[in-house]
Amino acid sequence: MTRFLLACSALALIGCSATETADAPVEAPEAVEEMRLTLADTIAHPRRADDAARDQFRNPLPTLEFFGVGPGQRVAEIWPGWYTPILAPYLAENDGTYIAVLFPEGINERIDARVSGFKEKYADEETFGTIEYASFWNFEGGEEGERQGATLSLPDDSVDRLLTFRNVHNWMGRGYAEEAFAEFYRAVKPGGMLGVVEHRLPETRTQDPRGASGYVQESYMKALAAEAGFEFVGSSDVNANPLDTADHPLGVWTLPPRSRLPEEGSEAAKDFDAELYKNIGESDRATLLFRKPAD
Repeated sequence: MTRFLLACSALALIGCSATETADAPVEAPEAVEEMRLTLADTIAHPRRADDAARDQFRNPLPTLEFFGVGPGQRVAEIWPGWYTPILAPYLAENDGTYIAVLFPEGINERIDARVSGFKEKYADEETFGTIEYASFWNFEGGEEGERQGATLSLPDDSVDRLLTFRNVHNWMGRGYAEEAFAEFYRAVKPGGMLGVVEHRLPETRTQDPRGASGYVQESYMKALAAEAGFEFVGSSDVNANPLDTADHPLGVWTLPPRSRLPEEGSEAAKDFDAELYKNIGESDRATLLFRKPAD
């Protein structure tokens, strides 16, 4: 808690509001004379037919443009999935590199299967390019059972963009959000960017430090980033959903795509209207951009 309060003080010195926006210009290397494949073309490709229905809530084109993703960049995504069929082909065609930051092997059989399945799904280099792999996890245990801390297996100052979508509450829930942002800062190049999309909790509500509802306040994420050393660049409402009150009986998972149902006979099941939550759509989301200082 002390470290978080220190971060809040650092945030106050930055003096940025939640409604600020900023341009994130893409600096393409000289070797890239022209963009051979645009983000719009990649998003419109037929191979994304199954994913396209969620574009109305996830807004991939304006989101990636806001994050300044462009040709020649090294772009890492933490715990990837939905964005991979966009980022991997786009970067492969434009002299960039996509780095999929997965779970490390050996956590459990279920996660190992997910990692293997991901690599198999995106093994076609002609379509997705040569994907580089790294890992991120909160290692626990050790020789004496001590907590090892969050570890990101990327070299220092190695990526132009590091992106994460709807993950901050997971790190809060396991108690290593501060360490996660510190590792992200280490891996981003000076002048590089961290892009964060997360389910947004209104500032008028009380933030659960564990993020149990799946919702996180923008101010909380800004404080985490500031404590790690990032500068706040701007926010965008491109992924906003004004219908979402962020106050649901089963947290954010009450909404699509999870659409979780309460247990029969439970208090939450009384007067539960699944159609109501379906009509809200996916969650209201904060879209935040941070920069690692160039010096």
